[in-house]
Amino acid sequence: MSERTEYAPGEFGWVDLASPDIQASVEFYGRLMGWEHVPAPGSAEQTRGYGYFTYGGKQVAGVGPIMGEGQPPAWSSYVYVADVDETAAKVTAAGGAVLMGPFDIPGEAGRMAVCHDPQGAFFSVWQPNRHRGAELVNEVGAWTWNVLITSDLEAAGAFYGDVFGWRLESRPEAPDNPYKAWHVEGERWPEGLANGAQTGAPGIPEGLPPHWQVYLAVQDADRAVQQTRDAGGQVFVEPLKVPVGRIAVMNDPQGAAFAIMEPDFPEPR
Repeated sequence: MSERTEYAPGEFGWVDLASPDIQASVEFYGRLMGWEHVPAPGSAEQTRGYGYFTYGGKQVAGVGPIMGEGQPPAWSSYVYVADVDETAAKVTAAGGAVLMGPFDIPGEAGRMAVCHDPQGAFFSVWQPNRHRGAELVNEVGAWTWNVLITSDLEAAGAFYGDVFGWRLESRPEAPDNPYKAWHVEGERWPEGLANGAQTGAPGIPEGLPPHWQVYLAVQDADRAVQQTRDAGGQVFVEPLKVPVGRIAVMNDPQGAAFAIMEPDFPEPR
């Protein structure tokens, strides 16, 4: 099992969902992913309805309410950092913006900020304390991938390089492919926790704003697509073969965009 107890600075370590109807989201992802829901510890005033999705008793993602008027339903990706305040300053200096924070999360869970890059893709930064991140990744029933859909790949590469020390590289076997992989300190992400960027994707509606796309690993991509349709969701990309499995891109019934992957990861070398 791909169990994790900590994440290094510069790694994605958590994803969560902002939903206008938490109970409906719990029911949908419970059927789709086999997830259970556990409220976050603390009073209702402290947590504001935030809770955890679990799989096999392991925390795999979070879910909480819409926090402000006009906020759309959405999955969010969290990059782990050693110092949120320092990282927030880097975001601003590199041409991005800090929308919320930095601020502490109740219960000494950690410290965070909500940001967006110069193209408008939202992401969060997290300085962990008691909450260490997803306890299971890269397996069926867990989150597995983060991909940046962006309108300017070169500018995105410069921004995330300045903020996190990442760099974009093409796959040697496909140098002209619009999909690029993020690297840090010359190495790929450990345990296949891959991150990527591309200027577009097959079937993505034209004009979709830049965003970080969250991938969830499922046993059967075709079944997941049908379940989403049956529940009232929308499918943008039908199951498509890629080098690491089969993917599809959808909106859940509450309108949050997400992707699924039926994984076929290569054996570690």
